[in-house]
Amino acid sequence: MEMRGRVALVTGAGRRLGRAMARALADRGMTVAVHHHASAEGAAELRDEIVAEGGKAACFAADLTDAAAAAELPRRVAAELGGLDVVVNSAAVMHRRSFEDTTPAQYDAVLDLNLRSVFFVTQGAAPALRAAHGKVVNLADLSGLEPWPGFAAHSVSKAGVVMLTRVLARALAPEETVNAIAPGPGLVPAEYDAAKRAPLARSTPRPPLSTAQGSTAARRPLRAGGGR
Repeated sequence: MEMRGRVALVTGAGRRLGRAMARALADRGMTVAVHHHASAEGAAELRDEIVAEGGKAACFAADLTDAAAAAELPRRVAAELGGLDVVVNSAAVMHRRSFEDTTPAQYDAVLDLNLRSVFFVTQGAAPALRAAHGKVVNLADLSGLEPWPGFAAHSVSKAGVVMLTRVLARALAPEETVNAIAPGPGLVPAEYDAAKRAPLARSTPRPPLSTAQGSTAARRPLRAGGGR
């Protein structure tokens, strides 16, 4: 896809990987819809940086745990920015909670954002993407490919993203292409102390970056098929 002049929506773009991916798309000439909910300040900073450097970006607020708001977000983007070519479903939460300690409310909060929002954002985006022969990129996770008992609900949600990607790839083909990537450790949470960082460094070919070092991440591609 020729990226210059096209429109991309990145959910959860106010911080961490979402912000890095939104910035990378803007650097390649795309107009970027910077979605945020809790990270409005980070989203605004990114938008201002992109615009100051001659790019195009706009902020869009939405609580993606609300299915109606999730479906409406890409429609707003397409209406305000003149179309939609790419959706990156990046918004997610990751909380360390064991199977035994997870409450129904905590389970719902994780699944609603990490999985259900991907379904309904893509559903809302489908008409615009079909017209543009567009692309969907979902953020899975290594925890969706292998069990992480300490992150029980998160693992379930990301495994769901893996299967949802395969479903969408078939449902939206051939006009739209749907794939997922499964990042490994790339940007360690600021609240992690040395004891929490050490196991990540030992198990990663390239040690995770600190928040001060940047936000690039080694990514493991997940081939879902479908589309062009």
